[in-house]
Amino acid sequence: MKVLGITGGVGAGKSTILDYLNRRYHARIIEADKVGHFLMEPGQKVYYHIVETFGSGILRGDQSIDRQKLGKLVFDDQEKLVKLNSLVHPAVKEYIASEIEKERKEGKVPFVAVEAALLIEDHYDTICDELWYVYANEDARRRRLAASRGYTSAKSDSIMKNQLPDEIFRESCQFVIDNSSEIVQNTYEQIDRGLKEHGIL
Repeated sequence: MKVLGITGGVGAGKSTILDYLNRRYHARIIEADKVGHFLMEPGQKVYYHIVETFGSGILRGDQSIDRQKLGKLVFDDQEKLVKLNSLVHPAVKEYIASEIEKERKEGKVPFVAVEAALLIEDHYDTICDELWYVYANEDARRRRLAASRGYTSAKSDSIMKNQLPDEIFRESCQFVIDNSSEIVQNTYEQIDRGLKEHGIL
């Protein structure tokens, strides 16, 4: 059973690719963001580390972590952000590795697709067989972010400038899906070809 890492810039359409892999191929999809949210829930180890580090002021009335409050706390403080990332990111990767192991033992899915914004920076190549880059040109990404999330041009700018440049994605990944087109069938055909040619299936 192969493990496919999926990454790309904001607005590139990674969720379209994940949805297709799940619907068409019944792959197990693991999203690092969702794992991070799960690990921050009360009762999880990461939850206690975060509360211990940042104090009970970040909690809601029901004792869950208010991610907006936490975000504001670390947004302008590089040291606090680094600390938060050091608590969350390794735990997320460890959890994903254990889920992959479970899927290997059960042998019910054809492959696993792992999506993470920091797939390259956090060295997910150690747990993935291949990394795939979902590319879309800047105009397409801005259009999608405005339509789906209501982002202004300035908001899109601020996120994009903090992400890896296109050439680093291309150097680090074994396959590129060009998802610039609004004709989704073009994207699906690239995925089908890539899965066959790269022996993922």
